[in-house]
Amino acid sequence: MTEPTTPHFTDPAAIARYADGPRRNVPGYDGLLRMSRILLAERVPAQGRVLVVGAGGGLELEDMALAHPGWRFDGVDPSQPMLDLAAQRLQSAGVPGDRVALHHGYVHTAPAGLFDGATCLLTLHFVPREDRAPMLAEIRRRLKPGAPLVVAHLSVADGDGPGGEGAAGERDLWLSRYAAFQVASGVAPEHAARGRDKVAAELAVLTPQEDEAALRKAGFSDVRLFYMGFAFRGWVACVFSG
Repeated sequence: MTEPTTPHFTDPAAIARYADGPRRNVPGYDGLLRMSRILLAERVPAQGRVLVVGAGGGLELEDMALAHPGWRFDGVDPSQPMLDLAAQRLQSAGVPGDRVALHHGYVHTAPAGLFDGATCLLTLHFVPREDRAPMLAEIRRRLKPGAPLVVAHLSVADGDGPGGEGAAGERDLWLSRYAAFQVASGVAPEHAARGRDKVAAELAVLTPQEDEAALRKAGFSDVRLFYMGFAFRGWVACVFSG
């Protein structure tokens, strides 16, 4: 679930601990995985092909592969160590190797398609603002007409900026709640505080309005919010079918 590569996703110790991270950081993470595959299954056929962008670690690949034994997957990620971790996880789960192809690189590295659906979970907040819509457009080009895309990532309102909502300082409030959730999940308060500051300073966290606009600009329609967990939001959208 990484794009682009960051030091965290090349550090062996961080990679070894990766599987615990999403559940500590993301409220309702297991429910998010289940909801994502339910939304895909509304349109992806029983023998469908799914593109997974930011597939490193393999958590969503494992979840979907076990729930839908007829689906085949192409996963792409810029971190080879994280792809190796995904391969190990899938092997341990008993997922046959011929059902999953893992590709080292970015979205343009993935096969041209056409795919029946796609996911991009906990990934887009690593992508610079100006690259967000172009990356989504690369995903769209690999999807069949009417195919769904499920995305979820950090997305918080900013009362001080265009398109924001609520009072000034709302972004700081939601990021503080993000850190508080980590502490409640067992993260040391000083580590959670450093992580919160790093997110605020380094990641391209857009407002929900900006995220929805990027999806539409990339050619997706019927953009619908399905998940919100403190500083995280998730949407499902479809490729224009006509």
